[in-house]
Amino acid sequence: MLDVRRLRLLRDLSHLGTIAAVAEAHTYTPSAVSQQLAALQREAGVALLERAGRRVTLTPTGEALVRHAEVVLAALEAADATLAAARGGLSGTVRIGAYPSAVRTLLLPALVALGRDHPALDLMVTELDPVAVPDALRDRRLDVALVHDYDIVPVEPDPALDSVPLLDETVFLAVGADRHPTDDPMRSVRDADWIVGSPGTLCHAVTLHAGELAGFRPTVRHHADDFAAVLALVAAGQGVGLVPQLAVDRPPSGVVLIPLTIRRRTRIAYRQGAGGHPAVAASIVALRAAASDLPGAELAGSCRPASSAAGQRGR
Repeated sequence: MLDVRRLRLLRDLSHLGTIAAVAEAHTYTPSAVSQQLAALQREAGVALLERAGRRVTLTPTGEALVRHAEVVLAALEAADATLAAARGGLSGTVRIGAYPSAVRTLLLPALVALGRDHPALDLMVTELDPVAVPDALRDRRLDVALVHDYDIVPVEPDPALDSVPLLDETVFLAVGADRHPTDDPMRSVRDADWIVGSPGTLCHAVTLHAGELAGFRPTVRHHADDFAAVLALVAAGQGVGLVPQLAVDRPPSGVVLIPLTIRRRTRIAYRQGAGGHPAVAASIVALRAAASDLPGAELAGSCRPASSAAGQRGR
């Protein structure tokens, strides 16, 4: 019988890429991880790992075993959820992650509701980029997290995670008051300087792709990973930028917000099999209630679980 803890290490090596990263995620030493993976290979009786230069990679058999490991780990997660429901009551620690622009608008009212309705829960919040969510959920540093993508830059689903839709929101083109809206707002700013997220972020990618769809490549003047900073730079005449609805409740004077057809889509993510855990279910209820109270936001879809996670950084 294969050891589940070793299967988890193999699965994490497949996702994280290096033994050092797996060791850091589990607070092990790299040598301890190597020893456990070697033991798993002996248990399996076939080669699961091979060297590629100075790195260790998975063989095709190792990758196939990872796919089975995902199923096993999801089943164990579901079993834990069943036991938690049978014990009754809601208590213990719930670790919730959210991208920065959701913490104030979505997460705070949800925390208040959870604390009021389930006072025995110990709630812990972490602000992080969606790109970090899959690893944080797999490593059990988070139990529930908010992730997002854009309809024009969809993110590939993560096989280790399930999710439910939360909300869709409008993306705005933020311009200075001296610019006037047109029937084609993106093309009207093709010659403008742009304020975009750092390279590698989803916000950076969506700006470039939106420009390409409008027939131009944005001229990047500033990088800012805080939407408040983007709006402040726009107000100061430093360029234009894209901002989602959650970030524009109090725009500075001198900024005109032009709604675009682009939509940002937020989902509630958790480990596969964990959706039936009472604490996860209560968190989903609280987050959806908070989203329903947001002016202008549109609750997305139904609560039918679907595999999803983030693959690029966002705000």
